[in-house]
Amino acid sequence: MHTRRIGDVEVSAIGLGAMPMSIEGRPDEERSLATLHAALDAGVTLIDTADAYHLHADEVGHNETLIAKALASHERGGEVLVATKGGHLRPGDGSWTLDGSPRHLREACEASLRRLGVEAIGLYQFHRPDPKVDYAESVGAVRDLLDEGKIRMAGISNANPEQIRQAQEILGGRLVAVQNQFSPAFRSSEPELRLCDELGIAFLPWSPLGGISKAGELGSAHGAFARIAEARGVSPQRVCLAWMLAKSPVVVPIPGASRPETIRDSAAATDLVLTADEVAELDAA
Repeated sequence: MHTRRIGDVEVSAIGLGAMPMSIEGRPDEERSLATLHAALDAGVTLIDTADAYHLHADEVGHNETLIAKALASHERGGEVLVATKGGHLRPGDGSWTLDGSPRHLREACEASLRRLGVEAIGLYQFHRPDPKVDYAESVGAVRDLLDEGKIRMAGISNANPEQIRQAQEILGGRLVAVQNQFSPAFRSSEPELRLCDELGIAFLPWSPLGGISKAGELGSAHGAFARIAEARGVSPQRVCLAWMLAKSPVVVPIPGASRPETIRDSAAATDLVLTADEVAELDAA
């Protein structure tokens, strides 16, 4: 498994987005644990989660608890950087709400610490800007958690270039990661990717394969990915992740998975080196 860096931590070039194991359509716990263990066996050392990855109102942090269980039961569990997030909520009716208040972020972080069973969270990310709260206040709360040693590294998610620069300033140059949606069908985060490349900040594409319901359709929806996949004898999904890795050394995709075979295929993307012509064709697709 090839590696990249988030802050001062070396991680696998492909991470695992654990959300599909806790929200709608989630598998049973046995398959989820098997998927997480398959990721570790494949050399994955970055797992992304959030306290909001759950279904029902009384199971906040379901995904974090699941990950803690998987890591505790695997010999390589201690090698993993767990990245979690706060500031998004699920009331239990299927909706998503926001609370970027400093008080909530502090309480959310404390609860995540307990669920993950750690003294400090490896990477804590402000999940999504809250229009009701000044962005500087939200990021300032993350800075305070960093200063207090509650978290080891700080990141933001769903941010625009202005917010990235603002967060970097508020955090005193210690912003290590930006997690935005980016996929063949959703490329509007190109400016954020370029800015992260310029600043040396890790860029973590979420839903890089198009999301839970559409990942399997990637090849049929985007012909160039299917053509190159066929020529290379690999899946269109693997080509997609290799394309992202080729865009910049700061890119660390976090494809979601809920089956062992899915994360194994994604992890293998680090060994697929595309030619410059192939990258150009995919960029133009």
